[in-house]
Amino acid sequence: MKIKSVDGMKDYLPKETALRNFLISEIVDTYKKYGYQRITTPIVESAENLDNSDGGDNLRLIYRILKRGDKLERAIKSEKFNELSDLGLRYDLTLPLARYYLNNSANLPSPFKCIQIDRVYRAERPQKGRLREFVQCDIDIIGDNSINCENELIAVTANALKRVGIDDFTVVLSHREVLRSIILSCGFENDDIDSVCITIDKLDKLGSDGVRSELLEKSFNENAVKKLMLLLSKENLSLDDLTDFGANEKAVKELRQVIETSKAIANGGYGIKFSISLVRGQGYYSGIIFEVISNEFGGTIAGGGRYDGLIGRFSGNETPAVGFSIGFERIFSLLCDKAVINEKPSVAIIYNEEEFLDAYNFSLSLHEKYNATLVIAKKKLGKQLAKLEREGFENAVIMFEDKKWKQLGMK
Repeated sequence: MKIKSVDGMKDYLPKETALRNFLISEIVDTYKKYGYQRITTPIVESAENLDNSDGGDNLRLIYRILKRGDKLERAIKSEKFNELSDLGLRYDLTLPLARYYLNNSANLPSPFKCIQIDRVYRAERPQKGRLREFVQCDIDIIGDNSINCENELIAVTANALKRVGIDDFTVVLSHREVLRSIILSCGFENDDIDSVCITIDKLDKLGSDGVRSELLEKSFNENAVKKLMLLLSKENLSLDDLTDFGANEKAVKELRQVIETSKAIANGGYGIKFSISLVRGQGYYSGIIFEVISNEFGGTIAGGGRYDGLIGRFSGNETPAVGFSIGFERIFSLLCDKAVINEKPSVAIIYNEEEFLDAYNFSLSLHEKYNATLVIAKKKLGKQLAKLEREGFENAVIMFEDKKWKQLGMK
């Protein structure tokens, strides 16, 4: 038997699991206070839905499930190898939410504010910080086209992060339509937009010279690249500068309103700023997009945006939607050594074989204040107590000859 977990997937020790459960509990409790309702969806989705979800590079990372029985045999015999699979594991929680909403909208409130915290799967190359099975932690608002939804999601997510011990962070915002209109205004073609955005996303990493070189290597029009670089290389770029480069005025107005309102809500408790290099990878984003950057630990710990077109892609009727996802695995790794879990103190009830019933009944009386574990007594009590202490027990009790339970001292 191979005892190591599959590459890219992890086992979690009891203390790690306790922290994960604690984080989920705190986050869900925060979201529920603002009226969000938790839902669950299957991990398996139709391959047709997954392939048509505009999930960007994630579409190459789908775990596909082979057809079964006669259907599989027929596909093999006819050599239709592209038809061997009809199902796949979800790569995120947004596509399943779109299907869920269309299937259940008659029984859901409008707008629908929901919580999803569940496992997703991507056929990543396993490496540090990249797992094949991981938890996503989402909140979404469906059925409301007001940009107040963006303000609400930013505020609620910020409160959830602070509640679990992430205090020093900045919310970075941009707008897909701002990027799109600027790129076209500079002289790029509509078909160039995705590729140009991929390169713009590397601005912080490559710098303006590196971005210019990569755009030219992609054989884009030199004049278009030159115009775009005037914007990207501008120091202290402000929202006022965007319209000078052809940005959609309505999109700039929306972005300005969300930033100003979010700053008022934050009241200095966390940062809010605009960044032209924020792109976000999913192709279904259609409006304002945002990320949370941890100033203490570095790196992105949450992200999301508006995706008004995704649900309509499957229904034919455009449905406004916006969501925010906390990078659960990221904050779990950051808080492993920092988080304090306010669990009940643990007590070991040490008993002899013939005393099980007494021990069990006694444990019931402790559950209100303690997590009580039944432990069979060993011959060398001192060594057993030392082992229990190493395992994290804070107290131990044992029954003596007078049939009374007494607390034992632990070092």
